[in-house]
Amino acid sequence: MGEEVEQQKFTREHRTKYRRKVRDCLDVLERMLTESRFDADDPATGMEIELNIVDDDEQPAMLNMAVLEALGDPDFQTELAKFNLEINVAPKKLAVNGVSAFGDGVRASLNTAEKAANASGGHLVMIGILPTLGEQHLTQDVLSANPRYHLLSDEILAARGEDIVLDIQGPERLRVTADSIAPEAACTSTQLHVQVSPDNFASYWNASQVMSSLQLAVGANSPYLLGKELWRETRIALFEQATDTRADELKAQGVRPRVWFGERWITSIFDLFEENVRYFPALLPVLSDEDPAAVLDAGHTPQLDELKLHNGTVYRWNRPVYAVVDDVPHVRVENRVLPAGPTVVDTMANAAFYFGLVRALAEQDRPIWSQMSFPAAEENFHAAAIAGIDARVYWPGVGQVPATELVVRRLLPLAAQGLSAWGVSDEESGQLLDIIERRCVTGVNGASWFVDQVAARAGEGDRERVIARVLTDYRARMHDNAPVHTWGEQ
Repeated sequence: MGEEVEQQKFTREHRTKYRRKVRDCLDVLERMLTESRFDADDPATGMEIELNIVDDDEQPAMLNMAVLEALGDPDFQTELAKFNLEINVAPKKLAVNGVSAFGDGVRASLNTAEKAANASGGHLVMIGILPTLGEQHLTQDVLSANPRYHLLSDEILAARGEDIVLDIQGPERLRVTADSIAPEAACTSTQLHVQVSPDNFASYWNASQVMSSLQLAVGANSPYLLGKELWRETRIALFEQATDTRADELKAQGVRPRVWFGERWITSIFDLFEENVRYFPALLPVLSDEDPAAVLDAGHTPQLDELKLHNGTVYRWNRPVYAVVDDVPHVRVENRVLPAGPTVVDTMANAAFYFGLVRALAEQDRPIWSQMSFPAAEENFHAAAIAGIDARVYWPGVGQVPATELVVRRLLPLAAQGLSAWGVSDEESGQLLDIIERRCVTGVNGASWFVDQVAARAGEGDRERVIARVLTDYRARMHDNAPVHTWGEQ
């Protein structure tokens, strides 16, 4: 989300030219999918992690530029708010590096960034939503300096024609309004990337959609927003509402939301890019000088800048990605379901579960998505976001079942098979997937631990003070790097 664009005003002419250009890009992509050779012989996987910065009192600290200047490392980037950072972990081949190599890199990066933050009076936190955020931290003033964020905020508010309303019902209810997309900055995620061939993309995307509910159930880590206990993964509802360009009347007409689970299984990556162009008007109609058809006709690989930028403003939970490296194109699935944290080792366990299970499901002879409706997968997704580790989901051949039981009995063995197919050792696979199993057996993940701690310490002061104290404990355990299911044993 941090790609730089220049501050500018968009005219009607801009939008007309952009619509024509993005359709030209779509036509060229269609040609490339049949004519071009994509990099898929030795696919890589990738990871991005978004972080929060807090001060000594666990309050959001607007220090991202100071930390970035101290780091001087291009692997760290701005995110939406001044209290956010993002780590981009270098892509890795699972067969060569395994999943643990990601962990080594993230741990080193986190320690380096923590020292840089400490020098400015800050600390880093990996959590889906920073629970100490107040309404004063979710105004336009907190947006990072990157003009892209201010342009996006202005365009989304202009498309809505009114303020953004957040209305989330869990054990408690939150209803507030916002005059910018700043509430989206509360959402900090772990994003996993899988490079695939265009021929296999649909299977991997469909598999990612199917399993996203199970990822949420075992990995939920966002139970509080503005002091209210809401969904176990409140990030899902918050992100859906904070970037919604639709007024109520457009929702009633069935206009699609920009944060979108989708509405059907796909047969090609082209389906998703074509939907983007057909359903969603441009938010950032920035034009490049490239003539994509001329570049392709000349024997080179077009960047398709307009198509990529437009894709970056349609927030699918599993997003298609087109990229070019050394004049060779590739495509990948970007899995955006998981929150950040609680620890590096928990993050690596979540990654192992995803990388293993998505491959196993994608390569089944009889795909699981051929046995269930798309609406059932979407219902599972939101049920898991609401209930987390206690969710019940639908699964073909089983019916409604506790998510933890489904994971332990059916899906972890499949994830192990998938990791083996990637070339991950049985020892490493077993260690990481055992963390997922123990979460399921104990019923403890990041969200449940935090809620239980707030309840146990209710007599220590008001909600705001208790949440801050629990967050202090959380940060210490985050740095200890023991899996969250063991935190009650310490």
